[in-house]
Amino acid sequence: MNNLNTQNPNQLEYQNQMLRIAVLGGIRLDGLDRMRVTVKIQGTEADSLAVRHNLDLYNDTQVEKLIRKTATKLEIGTSVIEASINELIETLEKYRLEQLQSQVQSPKSKELTEKEKQEALELLTSNSLLQTTNELIGQSGIIGEEINRLIMYLIFSSRKREQPLHIISLGLSGTGKTHLQENIGNLIPDEEKIEITTLSENAFYYFGQQELKHKLILIEDLDGAEGALYPIRELQSKKKISKTIAFKNTKGETKTTNITVEGPVCVAGCTTKESIYEDNANRSFLIYLDESQEQDDRIMNYQKLVSANKINIEQQIKAKTLLQNSQYLLKSIKVINPYAEMVELPKEVLKPRRTNAHYLQFIELITYYHQHQREIKHDEETGEEYIETTIEDIKNANALIKEIIIRKSDILTGRSRNQLEAFKTILKNKSELFTNQTIRKTLKIAKSTAQYHLNTWLDAGLITKIHDKENQTYNYRLVNEKEYKTLENKIDTILKTVVTNIENRASEQDRTKTQISSVKPKATKEKVQPTE
Repeated sequence: MNNLNTQNPNQLEYQNQMLRIAVLGGIRLDGLDRMRVTVKIQGTEADSLAVRHNLDLYNDTQVEKLIRKTATKLEIGTSVIEASINELIETLEKYRLEQLQSQVQSPKSKELTEKEKQEALELLTSNSLLQTTNELIGQSGIIGEEINRLIMYLIFSSRKREQPLHIISLGLSGTGKTHLQENIGNLIPDEEKIEITTLSENAFYYFGQQELKHKLILIEDLDGAEGALYPIRELQSKKKISKTIAFKNTKGETKTTNITVEGPVCVAGCTTKESIYEDNANRSFLIYLDESQEQDDRIMNYQKLVSANKINIEQQIKAKTLLQNSQYLLKSIKVINPYAEMVELPKEVLKPRRTNAHYLQFIELITYYHQHQREIKHDEETGEEYIETTIEDIKNANALIKEIIIRKSDILTGRSRNQLEAFKTILKNKSELFTNQTIRKTLKIAKSTAQYHLNTWLDAGLITKIHDKENQTYNYRLVNEKEYKTLENKIDTILKTVVTNIENRASEQDRTKTQISSVKPKATKEKVQPTE
């Protein structure tokens, strides 16, 4: 490295006794299987001629052409030029690896002051932690979406765990998916997240081996990351990705090397296309944004207040900072759910295995977020620290995740369900006939979109199709307007029953312990030895 001047990264300068070589534009750090550069080669004399050439230094044919061209123009032996080029390649490789290594080193975590630690601890030990957290999220500037925003914040907090959760936001364009994700992401420390707009197919393989470990990955639009969906799934499931690539060394020999990037990671993304990303969606919690008129009114009113300068910016910054600081106090710790065997999913859930795992992991996440309110216990065999889930944690998890479980049990996609329920609300007489035109006017959607929803509802058996032979048209009628409400009530009852059974079992165990402790062993009379 002594012969390489790196003061200007856009023009690296190499020099030996015979040659001066400038690497114009610097060297790219991505793509270790190639070394594309533009070089300017001169003799050591001040007025020496210059040879400029663009090539891949790992390509033997291109390197040989450069050597011949330089030898002819500068009148220097090819062996001298070849040795200089080989030394340049070795030097640039070392420089590139050093630069990559420096990028891998994560920024240092913020050092909290004693006051900041105390305020964050007060939050994490507050009686109504989830409610207080949600209020602070609202104070930070996020309007509405009370359930979705809290679920997202908790899932983002799971990045430090060995089994992080993942989330995908779904909704029409302009409903605020990216806005919600971005603003909840702002409540996470900057050094613990990576924000991505678009992704190429191999982008994830060029991160450092541990650069993504326990990071939050925010993907603005999954539609722009289709090529990277496979490595994302592997990071979610296997917690690492690896790839073998071929490259040519300085001797022109083809070699292979293995690139490994380790997780675990927490992945969040936004999309309007629910069905396209089914494999990724199965690994994630799906939240559907509020597209109601009430939410529109709340957001527009907030926009007016911002324009009128009537928003307390200082309060927003304070709430955001407090939530960020509290993240530093959350440590990775094992969670044991003593009631896990009694937790049951409704039979209606369409993909029960993965949903069951998500349900249990979400309960553990609630416990994890309450870690400063839980007694730290130790495994008798390993000495490992852990905390235990409480019944209150399960109640809180059920309250938050109920809508997600209902969606997982529904035969319709979220978007199609939202449209059907919105149409039911507007339809005065639930037994009346309606047409494609009725749907279009009521929901203010295009003809093709209306027909798509009609076909979906028809395939699901939620509406029936009636042929009007006289007018040669088709009408439709709802089969059962209360079917979704029935599903909601059924799942709500099942979740409440699970909690009731757990409470009853816990009460029985407490009574048993009380009875055992109340039974005192009978005192034995000591024999009195006769005195002599």
